[in-house]
Amino acid sequence: MSFEGDNMMGVKRTNRSAALRVLHERGSMSRKRLSESIKLTPAAITKIVGEMIAEGLLTEGSMLPGSGVGRREVMVELNSRARAALGIFINLRQAIVSAVWLDGSVIFSESFDLPPKAPAEESVRMLCRRLAELAVENALEKERILGVGVAMRGVTSPDGRVVRNSFGALSERDYPICDRVEALTGLPCLMSNNVRALFAAQMFLSRETEIGSQFFLRCEAGIGASFSIGERIWLGSSGQCAEIGHIPVIRRGGKPCSCGKSGCLETIASPSAILQDALAVFSEERTPVLWRIMRGRSGEEMLLEDVFEAARSGDAEIAALVDRAAVALAAALKGVVYTLDPGKIVLYGRMFENPYYLSKLIAEMREGVDSGHNVPIEKSRLNHKLEDKAAGLLVVDDFFDRGGLI
Repeated sequence: MSFEGDNMMGVKRTNRSAALRVLHERGSMSRKRLSESIKLTPAAITKIVGEMIAEGLLTEGSMLPGSGVGRREVMVELNSRARAALGIFINLRQAIVSAVWLDGSVIFSESFDLPPKAPAEESVRMLCRRLAELAVENALEKERILGVGVAMRGVTSPDGRVVRNSFGALSERDYPICDRVEALTGLPCLMSNNVRALFAAQMFLSRETEIGSQFFLRCEAGIGASFSIGERIWLGSSGQCAEIGHIPVIRRGGKPCSCGKSGCLETIASPSAILQDALAVFSEERTPVLWRIMRGRSGEEMLLEDVFEAARSGDAEIAALVDRAAVALAAALKGVVYTLDPGKIVLYGRMFENPYYLSKLIAEMREGVDSGHNVPIEKSRLNHKLEDKAAGLLVVDDFFDRGGLI
């Protein structure tokens, strides 16, 4: 076991970080309340606050009403417009470039369609070029920009610099995306898996405290997840913790998965898998309700909502495949509950907006689970509101961790 101390700069960074995070989570407060919240002496807080006001990170606001003679307490608050962070979010077939302030509010956001297995170098050059153009259009001076966050589909290297496998988003494997972004923008770059980035943004913006652990499940084209312990995302020994979508659930004869295996949970329970299975049986004879719902539209125009409505309305084959998807996903989540015992499961994705599917999944989750493992399950209150924030917030979160020191 190794032990490591902390020098005075480390202590300073920790104290400043605590002050920034408390002000972010709780809003403006007096120096006295701030010192009580992070358990530092009034003298220490006065020094920290004074430094950060001089740097423009904090501002003084209104005075608290006084009850007698003497100096009234002045409120201090985070100056969210002091710094900005840029972001590149890369999904399968889509990319988003954006910028956020320190409180996570969006400065600009623009999305692009990408072809499957998009050429990595060409795509990154295009995204960085547009990011720079938008920064200029929105009057973001380079000295105010902290860096560029990249939220990347797939598996990243342990040092967070290289895309090992994007599962079809980019053409190349082992692409050094951070090196390229830094060379193209002249700004430091941080990268994370896209689901972890969404989960980090969820925790940053929800401002929840004292939740020991959470399991974050995202279902979009595929299935991804992330797990936190003590408000920190757990990466696992190989950096691939919570790859729940790629648990093999069909031993033989399963459909090919984007990861290269076959029979993964993603090939049964993801939105794209449900749509593919519905399309495979779609006909007037086999799926009469879905046929009526489509009203002459082609199968390629089928929406997930059409499938759920057909299942809810009694289309037997469609109901069976939706049931199979919900049962498979619930079984995987029950394994998570009994293995990790999270304080909460958070669901993120368009399929969880459908009451029929959501109630079915939660009912399946309760089946066979004892009261001791009856973990709260909820749809994210920020559902579909994080994609244009998550990449930039990787940089903001790191800035807060460093106490606002560059």
